[in-house]
Amino acid sequence: MNEKSLRVLEFNKIIDKLKTKASSSLGLKHIENLKPSNNFNEVKNTLLETSEAQAILIKRGLVSMEGIHDIEDKAKRAHVGATLDPGALLKIADCLRVARSLKKSLEGSEEEDFNYPIIQAHTNALYTYRDIEDRIYTSIIGESEISDNASTTLRTIRRRIVQKNQSIRSKLNSIISSTTYQKYLQDNIISMRGDRFVIPVKAEYRSSVSGIVHDQSSSGATLFIEPMSIVEMNNELRKLKLDEQEEIERILAELSAMVGEISEDLISNQAILGKLDFVFAKGKLSVEMRAIEPVLNEDKYFNIKNGRHPMIDKRDVVPNNIYLGREFDTLVITGPNTGGKTVTIKTVGLFALMTQSGLHIPADFGTSMCVYDNIFADIGDEQSIEQSLSTFSSHMTNTVSILKEVTCDSLVIFDELGAGTDPVEGAALAIAILEDVNMAGAKCIATTHYSELKNYALTKKGVENAAVEFDVETLSPTYRLLIGVPGKSNAFEISKKLVLSEYVINRAKEFINTENIELEDVLQNVEKNRLKAEEERLEAEKLKQEIEEVKAEYDERLRRVMAQREKIISKAKSEAFSITRQAKEQSDNILKELRKLETQMASKEKHKKIE
Repeated sequence: MNEKSLRVLEFNKIIDKLKTKASSSLGLKHIENLKPSNNFNEVKNTLLETSEAQAILIKRGLVSMEGIHDIEDKAKRAHVGATLDPGALLKIADCLRVARSLKKSLEGSEEEDFNYPIIQAHTNALYTYRDIEDRIYTSIIGESEISDNASTTLRTIRRRIVQKNQSIRSKLNSIISSTTYQKYLQDNIISMRGDRFVIPVKAEYRSSVSGIVHDQSSSGATLFIEPMSIVEMNNELRKLKLDEQEEIERILAELSAMVGEISEDLISNQAILGKLDFVFAKGKLSVEMRAIEPVLNEDKYFNIKNGRHPMIDKRDVVPNNIYLGREFDTLVITGPNTGGKTVTIKTVGLFALMTQSGLHIPADFGTSMCVYDNIFADIGDEQSIEQSLSTFSSHMTNTVSILKEVTCDSLVIFDELGAGTDPVEGAALAIAILEDVNMAGAKCIATTHYSELKNYALTKKGVENAAVEFDVETLSPTYRLLIGVPGKSNAFEISKKLVLSEYVINRAKEFINTENIELEDVLQNVEKNRLKAEEERLEAEKLKQEIEEVKAEYDERLRRVMAQREKIISKAKSEAFSITRQAKEQSDNILKELRKLETQMASKEKHKKIE
């Protein structure tokens, strides 16, 4: 990707913003090496992983990445048998904890709809060693402190050290509190010199106190003496402390050996954790910018819906719709200074770079972007005193370089094309440059003040005019981009609003080519018609919305009526069935009675005949 374009489009500011979202130096390395790709499948996959991270952050609120450290060199040292210090071992335990926590929290469950294949493929590849993690945390309290629970031997040694300390202090207390020694002592205190307990003795009584002199005061009036009665006890304490240190070294060596056995897995985890930190940094940036994953197309066009420049405050930025590559391949934007032309083309270039870097863009859903083989941009005042280049010369040097490298799959962005020289020649050069880019088949977006380029865009197939809107009433730009409408300079209208004499304005018009004045008038009429059409469109949309609301209400009422009708019919059928069943039961009973009576009558007749 063209390095100069990355600079002038201020891609580095996006990188700086992304860096603030990383949780570790491992993630920062990925961000520092991030460059736009021109591989379609690679771009698609990196956008998908950003979308997964964004979705997880929205669903979970927070994914903790704190505790990731760069431990590769420590793991390698442990692998070759080196003993690691407590701080290094704690960092390894932290990395194991983060790996275990991420793997558990991102594996999902049957109860929860949690399916993020790209990120879960990374987390599933993480190695977890809970036993080693717990052993390190149990054994080490801080970067320079080993816990008593590290081993039974260490606990026993430390208990004996405490007991020996108490014994020595008790012995020394009895010495400094005795009436015999009090006159020899400078102060009734117990002091330490090195790791030996001593008492402060007045120099003139040196011969009266039996012991080893370890130090003296700066004035020489006080000697710090270790009484002979505690020399052996101090030796024993010293021996216990050496035993303690030896046991600590043994514990650290044992823990380091455990780490050495899994060093390859730890290094593998490092790569995955760094990647995950980077992916979630992209997700955090997407959430912050309220960005979306653009629809990626292979047809070399973009259609940005309500795109917002990512470096402008959300409260101030004006969203714009910008499209290029379908109906036309070149877009010429005109309009007054400070109207937003440069911001617009920078937004386009930055969106292309962000998309091809796997970053979401601050726009509305439905936005479509493509993958260019290269993005070229010539923006801003590139005047160089060191190289004795004027603004025009510098722009031309850059333009020549662009025209040499441009292909049919490139995007070219020009700001104030042809500016800085004679207007007639500059306009002619600008048209020729656009023609050359067009012949190469590249997509191009350019800003200009030249009326000739407006005419060129009106007459040339594949080239379209656009303008940044300007409110003459308030003498201020609205920063809205209007595609299909060439910009109007508005110089005379602005002058009139600023109460410039009518005579001066009319004289100025006389010095302008009549055709240019007519074109300006046509543009003004087009603008008026556009505003009127826009008002009518908004009114039509409002009416359409009202109609849709009324229709929705009617449909809801009809649904309720039909539901009620079904209930009534169902109830009526149920009642009818019940009545019919009762009538059938009654008729069956009557028939039974009749048959019974008939049987009885027949029996009586029979008896009569027999008689």
